[in-house]
Amino acid sequence: MPSTEITRTCLADGARAATFSLAAAQCATKAALSRRSATPADLPGHSWRTMELSHRMGTATSETEVLSRGKPGAARWATSIEVLAVFAGILAYIWRWQHSHPWAWVGLAAVVAASHVIHRDSWKQLGLSAAEFRASASMALPLFVILAVPLVTYALLKHVLVPEWPGPRAALYFGGYGAWCAVQQYLAQSYFFNRLESILDNRHLSAALVALMFGGAHIPNPVLMVVTTGAAFLFSEIFAMHRNIWPLALVQTVGGALVGALAPASLIHNMRVGPGYFFYGIR
Repeated sequence: MPSTEITRTCLADGARAATFSLAAAQCATKAALSRRSATPADLPGHSWRTMELSHRMGTATSETEVLSRGKPGAARWATSIEVLAVFAGILAYIWRWQHSHPWAWVGLAAVVAASHVIHRDSWKQLGLSAAEFRASASMALPLFVILAVPLVTYALLKHVLVPEWPGPRAALYFGGYGAWCAVQQYLAQSYFFNRLESILDNRHLSAALVALMFGGAHIPNPVLMVVTTGAAFLFSEIFAMHRNIWPLALVQTVGGALVGALAPASLIHNMRVGPGYFFYGIR
């Protein structure tokens, strides 16, 4: 039989061996797990790519969060007051200032221009650049054709509308009216729709308000009130998806000319609005 001392020594050596084996097994397991969970970022040459991607994702996320938060409360109130003031000024000019203060429109234009500078609007945001022209036209022009062709066909069959080759005077009138329609679309979309959307964060509600404002600017002409309210809503919906006013101005130019030619003179009063509607035919 071995002695007690020898037995103790063997037991101690066995315990140390077992402890060493257990530690080695744990190290091997950790190494295997590390290799299994390794990503390309742990490999040589890939760390800088991962850092760059993470930086870009962080930047994109922060920009998205900033945009989603929208305007702070004070800025929303200030923009709301600005929009109401400009619209009130337009109504005041239509009903009063165009006769008493004919140059008051210059002040209104200056306020709108200053607003663009303060809000840092770009040409693309205003819809004045060439961006998205084709996309906007692809929606506005077919819609116009669908609405206009039946009216024109009916007018031609009833001899209400007689086709004639336009002369220089008609071309000059059409060009001037087209420029005026572009100004109207600029105010309706580039200014009012953009400001209302920044306040409300809802493009459909913004389009509805623009439609009511645009139709309200044509009071008391019953024909223009109905036509402009419906058209402004559709135009604003198109503008919300494709920021470009030029196809909208073209459609308004042609559509307005058709409405002026087809609507009864007793109702449309030569497309006058405001107090001028009541004085139509009075010399």
